Amino acid sequence: MAGRSAEELRLDCLVGAGLLGGAAANVIMQLSLPAVGHGVLESTVDSGKLMLHPVKRIRTTVSYLAVALAGTDAERRLYRQAVDRSHAPVRSTAGSPVAYSAFDPGLQLWVAACLYRGFEDTYRMFVGCLDEEDAETLYRGCAPLGTTLQVSSERWPVDRAAFERYWADAMSAVRIDDVVRDYLNTLMRLRFLPRPVSVLFGPAHGFMTTGYLAPPFREAMQLRWDSRRQRRFDRVIACVAFSVRLVPGPVRRLPYNAALWDVRRRIKKKRPLV
Repeated sequence: MAGRSAEELRLDCLVGAGLLGGAAANVIMQLSLPAVGHGVLESTVDSGKLMLHPVKRIRTTVSYLAVALAGTDAERRLYRQAVDRSHAPVRSTAGSPVAYSAFDPGLQLWVAACLYRGFEDTYRMFVGCLDEEDAETLYRGCAPLGTTLQVSSERWPVDRAAFERYWADAMSAVRIDDVVRDYLNTLMRLRFLPRPVSVLFGPAHGFMTTGYLAPPFREAMQLRWDSRRQRRFDRVIACVAFSVRLVPGPVRRLPYNAALWDVRRRIKKKRPLV
């Protein structure tokens, strides 16, 4: 149905099934910009490291996405303040191969752009096609993915055409070196989790992650893909999408709605958000 509100479209983007490989694929996209990749790897904020605290890191990331797309302006402001405190120590040193700062709005725009691209793909895969009007509404409605960080509303490309120009320019800077690639392969194969988990689920997670990636990111990761794998991936997505469309909205949006409930509980009890 055309002419839907940004709020309705954003809620439809919060499809929990999209986390099946899609989350790791989005991390690969974000870290393919060298300054972001090395910023994550060299960060001294151990409490936010996925490999050290996977449950906490996943919770805070899902919470951020839920607040950005389904929270109130006040909740976004509080979450931004919490993220800012966590990001404050993250900056390059004299020994870093690239210069970076977690407060660089250009780097945060890239992260937000990857998140938007991921949510747009999730919508098309699991909810359905978007006509031009709804696609534009969704795009403008996803600006909080950036403005909940350090990206001003003026820096968010004004429309989808401007976004595509930005994306094409930014893609020219995509590079993944051996150090970042090793880290991302560990993420893809779930090798940071207990061995039984990585052995049982790592291959499937790696396959789904690769399927979510656009060709330039697969090439940067040196991942193999062909038409046979693509057909297999498409069949999996079609089956999951069919199931997703049968369940009520609140179930479809798990775990995002649970994370938003937890954020509101933490705010009420004055507990840390990240």
